[in-house]
Amino acid sequence: MSIKSLWVWIALIVILHTVGLLGFSIAQFRLIFITLVPWHLLLMFIILAANHHSLGEKFFGYTILVILAGFAVEFIGIHWHWPFGNYAYHDTLGPKLWGVPLIIGINWFLLTYSIGVVMQQARLKNMLARLIVGALLLVVLDMVVEPAAIKLDYWQWANNIIPLSNYASWFGISVLLLWLFEAFKFKKQNHVPMAFLLTEFLFFALHYFIN
Repeated sequence: MSIKSLWVWIALIVILHTVGLLGFSIAQFRLIFITLVPWHLLLMFIILAANHHSLGEKFFGYTILVILAGFAVEFIGIHWHWPFGNYAYHDTLGPKLWGVPLIIGINWFLLTYSIGVVMQQARLKNMLARLIVGALLLVVLDMVVEPAAIKLDYWQWANNIIPLSNYASWFGISVLLLWLFEAFKFKKQNHVPMAFLLTEFLFFALHYFIN
């Protein structure tokens, strides 16, 4: 992929998030943009997949495993209030199956795949170090996402309290999914996933303070 094409993809990610941030900030458009959230996540998946080096059975096998694992852990979380805590999803993330948004597995893929690529590009030669640092970065991102996501009616915690078990579970599950990324031994990827993560961080941080 040429540098020019890379910047086009990165610009598209930034533009879509910027438009979304503005849409959520304008009362007249808020409901419209809420209905677009699952489509936005699906589009981000398409963008990341389109930029993956050597699409094939290995990539799609990994993707399916992460999506199924993400859905399964959310199903357990919703119905048994473990390991994250007591929470429930609203309608912002779109249609649900057994109380779990169908798009949630895609969201787990977006975050863990992207941080896996970032760790792949980092100068950490030890795999355990990559797993721990990557999982910690995802926990930091979740700390930023949680308050803004609650404002956006993505989900709601019992008594409006985000338990520490949520962050501990994010760390543990992220380590496992990042290990899965490592196990597939993908060729080195480009910087589109890093741009996605940084844009997500800024989107939720700005949304929380603006709205």
